[in-house]
Amino acid sequence: MFRELHPNIRARILIQFLSKIIGSMIFPFIAIYFSMEISSSIAGILLMINVIIQFLAGMYGGHLADIIGRKKLMVTGEFLKVIAFLGMVLCNSPFFHSPWITFVMLLIIGVAQGLINPAGEAMLIDVSTPENRSFMYSLSYWANNLSMMIGIMVGGWFFVDYLFSLLLALLIMSCVTAWLTLSLISETLQQNTLTHKESFGLISMFKNYGQVLHDYRFLLYTIGGIAVMSIEFQRSNYISVRLAEDFQALLVSLGPFGHISLNGVQILSILTAVNTLFIVLFTVPIAKWVTKRAQQPIMYVGFALFSIGFAICAFVTNLTVLLLATAILSIGELLYVPTRQTILAAIVDDNKRGAYMAFNGIIFQIGKMIGSISLVFAPIIGKFGMSAFTISLGILSIVFSAIALKTGWKKVLAK
Repeated sequence: MFRELHPNIRARILIQFLSKIIGSMIFPFIAIYFSMEISSSIAGILLMINVIIQFLAGMYGGHLADIIGRKKLMVTGEFLKVIAFLGMVLCNSPFFHSPWITFVMLLIIGVAQGLINPAGEAMLIDVSTPENRSFMYSLSYWANNLSMMIGIMVGGWFFVDYLFSLLLALLIMSCVTAWLTLSLISETLQQNTLTHKESFGLISMFKNYGQVLHDYRFLLYTIGGIAVMSIEFQRSNYISVRLAEDFQALLVSLGPFGHISLNGVQILSILTAVNTLFIVLFTVPIAKWVTKRAQQPIMYVGFALFSIGFAICAFVTNLTVLLLATAILSIGELLYVPTRQTILAAIVDDNKRGAYMAFNGIIFQIGKMIGSISLVFAPIIGKFGMSAFTISLGILSIVFSAIALKTGWKKVLAK
């Protein structure tokens, strides 16, 4: 069935797989980098700025993708990434070191991703059909998680001591993906001519997104999504820094194979790998199981388990309990991801599906912002305060989603 997909789809999945393998060796640990180089509070502010820049670039990039074409934006973004990764290599080399220039390069990468992601998503919709779209997204989700698992496992062991080598590998891979995008991706936008010059302007963009803001049920559902995504991004922000600070050299017994010493970064990579392994192994069977049952209750259970698992990870210092908590949050993720997407597809206006999906992307960006901000107030409220904060986000995700769907699931389906 993979061979039956459009060449653009196959190329896009391959490009994302290669990019995320190397990228996952570095970016999940970038908060640790800035915390070590500057401070955890400043790191939170810097990452929040980066998320804001990427969010704004993504909103405008989604607008441009419908005007100048998908491929042009994707190629432009890939070459911007090459330039940024080259800058990161140079300013983290044995001869020169600057975390501030690294941050500037990170901003450029954020802009590049803002151009690539909406164009890539629009391109996938252009060349897919309702019959193969589910398979396409399942395959993409599986490939992304597998590449992240591989990258994070490697990065956890080598990020601290071999950052320059990892950045060099990321630069090489970025050159490869830029070449693949240029050579394998074909343009899918049919309208290649611009009829109104003002279409490039911000006013035109605001008009496109403004109509979505009048759908209050969708906005409430979006707020619920933001809450659950804010929990997700604790992993690469507060939890990553907390583990790095609390675990310097944890001695773990391997039975007859002796002992092994683990630091916080390595523990984070293990926990993330366990989570990703759950996703890779059980995404398809769980998705088939939930489609035959009531969606809303399963989604709410998923939200609850997801928040409980992360809340435990916010303060526990026992590796076994951390692994158990990771299993809990992984089950929650497997339950809420397919059900939330199914409900989302049912409540959006079919005539404005593109605008709704683009706006729905803010749940990831605002979730990242809240995850970054948590680094600023985490020292004030402490571990147990962060655990309570995580539980509160889980409750908010359930409450706002329930209010949005108060008309009843059957009525939503009948819309």
